[in-house]
Amino acid sequence: MVSAEEKHFDLKAFLAITGGGRLLAKYRANQIIFSQGDPSDAVFFIHSGQVKITCISEQGKEAIIAILGPDQFFGEGCLAGQPRRMATVTTMIECEIMRLEKEVITRTLHDEPAFSEKFVAHLLARTIRVEADLVDQLFNSSEKRLARALLLLANFGKESKPEPVIPNVSQETLAEMIGTTRSRVNFFMNKFRQLGFIDYNGTLTVHSSLLSVVLNDAPKIKAESGET
Repeated sequence: MVSAEEKHFDLKAFLAITGGGRLLAKYRANQIIFSQGDPSDAVFFIHSGQVKITCISEQGKEAIIAILGPDQFFGEGCLAGQPRRMATVTTMIECEIMRLEKEVITRTLHDEPAFSEKFVAHLLARTIRVEADLVDQLFNSSEKRLARALLLLANFGKESKPEPVIPNVSQETLAEMIGTTRSRVNFFMNKFRQLGFIDYNGTLTVHSSLLSVVLNDAPKIKAESGET
C-alpha cells in the first residue's frame, strides 16, 4: 500500500529538475527527436508543444501512429527491452521536452511507488488509445475517423480542459492519421465548417458539436461519392 508520504511525490518537480540523467531541452518546429532504428535508451516527457510519431514500412510507406502533447511520455519501448526505436518522433511546433535516461526512470519506478502508479496509468491510457484507434480504423468511415482525430487533437474527453484551437496540422497530416486522401479530408473539413463544427483561417478551432459526427451520423449537405 502506498503511504501518504509516497503519494506526495511531485511529478512536475521531478520532471523539471535537470542533471543526473535528466536533460530538459527546447526543440524547434519540425526537428527530429529520434529516428526509427536509433538506439532505444531513454524515455521522454513533453512539457510543452506537440510531436508526431511516424513509422516507415520496408516498402517506404510512412504512417502517422500518434500525435502527442503536453504531459505525455513517449519512447517507453526501452523499458520493455526494445533495443532500437520502432518509430520516428518529430516536433510539430516548438517544444520543451525532458529526456530521462533508461537507468534513471527504471530506478525511479522502483523507488517511488507514486511515480510508478502515474506511469502505469499513462501506459494503460496509451494502450486503450491504440485499441480505440484500431477499432476506429477498421469500422468507422473516414468522416468519423477525421472527426475523432480532430477532437483528440483538441483534447476533448480528457480530464484537462479542452484546447479547441489546434496549431499547425495540415490536411496532409490529417489524411495520414486517418488513412485516407487529402481530397477527402478537404471535402469533410469544408463540410464540418459549413455545419459550424469547426472554424479555420490560419488556425483550426474545433467545437464540441463535432462530437455529433462521432456519436451519430452528421447532417447531409450534399451527396457524397466514393470512399467511406
